Amino acid sequence: MSVKHSLLAVLADGDRYGYQLRAEFEERTGATWPLNIGQVYTTLSRLERDGFVEPAGQDAQNHVFYRITDAGREELRSWFARPVTRAERPRDELAVKLALAVTVRGIDVAGIVHAQRKHALAALQDYTRVKARLGAEELAAALVVESMIFQCEAEIRWLDHVEGRVLRQARSQGGESAGNQGAGRAQAAATVGNSEGNQI
Repeated sequence: MSVKHSLLAVLADGDRYGYQLRAEFEERTGATWPLNIGQVYTTLSRLERDGFVEPAGQDAQNHVFYRITDAGREELRSWFARPVTRAERPRDELAVKLALAVTVRGIDVAGIVHAQRKHALAALQDYTRVKARLGAEELAAALVVESMIFQCEAEIRWLDHVEGRVLRQARSQGGESAGNQGAGRAQAAATVGNSEGNQI
């Protein structure tokens, strides 16, 4: 997630100070990605350094307001126009964990899959409840929550896929668990790595 561009998007609607920026960002995104206030002010300092925002005065409580500059608006337009590439997204820790699990002797891969599926199902239920509470006018928050719902659903499908692959691998090795033979380890690791979001 780009905190820099998220703050610029909020500032595009008017001047704000740090706590207002954090509150409005979380409101717009359904509070799915809480921001640390220190992170907000650190990012504002960098935006000011880069010429994307500028101070816009203080109120009676000494809150420093920030205003987006023309350069900031251009940067924001450029960000909206660019697709989000796979390289810009964080590494999938779950895919890496499972890829390593099938290469380590004695690891209960099925247990990892079961625990992760349980977690994903609970998260899916939580996000579904959040969506049900949103009003029809809360489109921005609904879009973010729906994205999380789809991600949970995709993760559950992928876990089912991984479980099937591991089971077939074990059967092909005469009941020996996946990861206990060198060739099996390499093949299983490649399977999990290549399956991330692509082979469901």
